[in-house]
Amino acid sequence: MMMRGPQHQQDDLTTTMPYHLTDQLAENSTGKGFLSIILLLFVTVAGSSAWADEDTGADTGAVPETPQVRDAYARAVPPGQQNSAAFMHISNPGHQTMALVAAESSVARVVELHTHVQEDGMMKMRRVERIELPPATEVVLQPGGLHLMLIGLKQPLAPGDPVDLHLVFDTGKTIDITADTRTIMPAQRMHHNGQDH
Repeated sequence: MMMRGPQHQQDDLTTTMPYHLTDQLAENSTGKGFLSIILLLFVTVAGSSAWADEDTGADTGAVPETPQVRDAYARAVPPGQQNSAAFMHISNPGHQTMALVAAESSVARVVELHTHVQEDGMMKMRRVERIELPPATEVVLQPGGLHLMLIGLKQPLAPGDPVDLHLVFDTGKTIDITADTRTIMPAQRMHHNGQDH
C-alpha cells in the first residue's frame, strides 16, 4: 500500500478550501502556518453553520394559535324561562383565520351560535354555523349581536351562578370556560319571538 506523505495530504485539503484560504496556505507552508489555516477554516465553517441555523431555524417566539376568551357572562333569567344567552370577547392571536363552530354547556340542552340581522325594519335573530375570528383580532359576542344561545335550560340562572361552556374551534382547539351570570339591563335586551335575550 502506498503511503501518502504530508505534502499530498496538504494538497488534498487545499482543493476543498475557498480561494482566499488556499492563497494563505501557500504562503504559510510551515507547520505553524498550516495549523493556523486549519484553525481559520474551522472558525469559518462553524460561523457559516451558525448563520444557517439562525436563518432557517424555527421561530420559537411564535404566538401559539390558541384563541383567548375574556369577560364571559350569561344572562340571568327567572324560573320558568327556557332560554338564555352567553356573551364574551374571543381573540385570535395567531396568523391564520379560525372560527368558533360549536359550543356546549351542562346548564342547557343545546347551545347554538346566533346573530342578529336587520330584516323588514326589525332586528331578528338568526342561527349561524360559525363565528369567524380573523387573525390578530378580537371578536365581541354581545347583546344585540353575535352570541351563544342557551336553549332548553336545565336550571334557573340567577345573578352570580356559574355557567360552564365548552367551545369548539375549526382548528381542533377546544376551550373550557366558566361564565358568570349577570342581570342585563332592559336597554341591552333584544326581543325575538316573545323572548328577551
